[in-house]
Amino acid sequence: MISAVVLAKNEERNIKDCLEGLKWCDEIIVIDDNSTDKTKELAQKAGAKVITHSLNGDFSQQRNFALERTSHDWIFFVDGDESVSPELAKEVLEKVKKTTFAGFLLKRTDFFLGKRLNYGETAAIKLLRLGRRGSGKWTRKVDELWEVSGRTETLKNKLLHYSHQSLTEFLTSINERSTINAEAFYQEGKRITFFEWMKPKGKFFLNYFLRLGFLDGIHGFVFAVLMSLHSFMVRGKLYLLWRRGGGWK
Repeated sequence: MISAVVLAKNEERNIKDCLEGLKWCDEIIVIDDNSTDKTKELAQKAGAKVITHSLNGDFSQQRNFALERTSHDWIFFVDGDESVSPELAKEVLEKVKKTTFAGFLLKRTDFFLGKRLNYGETAAIKLLRLGRRGSGKWTRKVDELWEVSGRTETLKNKLLHYSHQSLTEFLTSINERSTINAEAFYQEGKRITFFEWMKPKGKFFLNYFLRLGFLDGIHGFVFAVLMSLHSFMVRGKLYLLWRRGGGWK
């Protein structure tokens, strides 16, 4: 049996489609980070169990909190701006029936400002989102990882990701996540070097040229620029943290 966990905050535009794609699961739990829109009401109306729990800038603790509240043998993590296709649902059900794997990685198809991205950074993403109960815990505050003990496999069908409906929304996300990332790097003792300052430029070259982001047109260009901006902001904020002894003032 499968427990689906959905992390959400202010996802009233996406939550209905997200939960509709999870109806085949035996349990659906929405962990709501104090939404101020109709996310909670829509999730409850769709039949999900909704638990309000503050993120507090730590995505792994949010996911581990959810792990402790699931009931079944397999846990499937989906974000509120993601959707599961019937093909992916069928594949998941077939895989968990009889397998020795501890977890499964999923690829994603991203939709940026309404356009599907087929190349660039998002095309290379693989996320461990389906795992056995008790196989491991989530680590790191942001860009979190589910570290499971045992073999893993990558599923063929992809999650559909409908994030960043506007540039304002994307820039807000970049600002928030770059702060959390910088704080995580600081706690890990990571220092800024000349090579680190070169990474934002390298990130753009990798995503736009080597990963063929240019084939996604202007959307691919803008996405590559913004992801490089995120990389720069993480390093800029990390530099400030070291200068200021771990604080922002």
